[in-house]
Amino acid sequence: MSKCSDISDTELSDDRIEGQVDDKEVAHFRRVLNAFLYYRSHTTKRLLIAMQHFNNLPPAHKELLPDFKEHLSQIRICMEHNYEILKLISSSTENMFENREHNPNAVRFYSLTPASEFDMDKVKTTLKQFVRDWSAEGAEERKGAYDPVIEEISRLFPGDIKNLANVKILVPGAGLGRLAFEIARRGYSCQGNEFSLFMLFASHFVLNKCTEVNSLTLYPWIHQFSNNLSSNDQIRAVTFPDINPSHLPVYGHFSMAAGDFLDVYTEPDSWDCVSTVFFIDTAHNIIEYIETIEKILKPGGYWINLGPLLYHFADMINESSIELPYDKLKEIIQKKNFEIIVKNLHQPAAYTQNPKSMLKYRYDCVFFVARKKLQNKGSSTR
Repeated sequence: MSKCSDISDTELSDDRIEGQVDDKEVAHFRRVLNAFLYYRSHTTKRLLIAMQHFNNLPPAHKELLPDFKEHLSQIRICMEHNYEILKLISSSTENMFENREHNPNAVRFYSLTPASEFDMDKVKTTLKQFVRDWSAEGAEERKGAYDPVIEEISRLFPGDIKNLANVKILVPGAGLGRLAFEIARRGYSCQGNEFSLFMLFASHFVLNKCTEVNSLTLYPWIHQFSNNLSSNDQIRAVTFPDINPSHLPVYGHFSMAAGDFLDVYTEPDSWDCVSTVFFIDTAHNIIEYIETIEKILKPGGYWINLGPLLYHFADMINESSIELPYDKLKEIIQKKNFEIIVKNLHQPAAYTQNPKSMLKYRYDCVFFVARKKLQNKGSSTR
């Protein structure tokens, strides 16, 4: 993907990349679109497997499950609803990037192919991201992950809404954009940055194409066949968006930028605040993230972080990964021209959690606020 391509229809940043789209970029764009549109076939195959397993049961056991086939039929109906949403998302990608031209119809009608399990997992995760970021059901999860950051921003940058627009805040790893949106909704100038095309397609759709509250319905849990208390929990509906994404103050600025964080943000001393939520562990080399954040922050600027240290590339074949514990990370942060002024080592938070599931994961997150020193004493690598 290009280093920086804006995806907002109305509020665009000034960053532009010139040149032709290379073959790899086009192939990646089409691969992600293909995964969205292959969703129906993929889910249908899973339902056929479930039916086959049921048919292989002894007759006496089948009699004990009189509603099994009907439940699979309900899942199929829910899947079709999800597929319609995914088609809307994919169709909205045409001319999504101002400096790029991609034709989603080329995938939709001519070259749909079986998608990998990896890509289909990404599609399912994207559906759950709508719950986390843009549904009433995700409010509790947002409260744990986003509210501490927003509260800290309000404390560090108080003032009249007309003046808050002068405060520039960056949210890398923005996902579907709700945290960046909430920061901008309070009057700040905020840009979300995201690398994943799965997330970018979905965020573009919800931010630019959805204007009526709770006008769309998803069934994000139909792929979870285990740890259900009841069959109805699996086919539970979730509506979105829970708020109109176009309702922003006249002051301030909100945009989403596409691309790799390390490539896109290179201008020194340009941001008042960088807010990283469930992000820093997406690095191959987390030290590069620290150095980039230090570089782009203005002297006296703040880095607010909340999240675990899951390290996404750990144990992945052919992927480099440096996995550091928090105590070592803290030492490096302090050596890289930061002073940590707020710290909570046990901030509970969840990520795309199914609240009805019998299995739930809770992260004991690290929450900290680090201030870039006013004078660089040479300890930071630029």
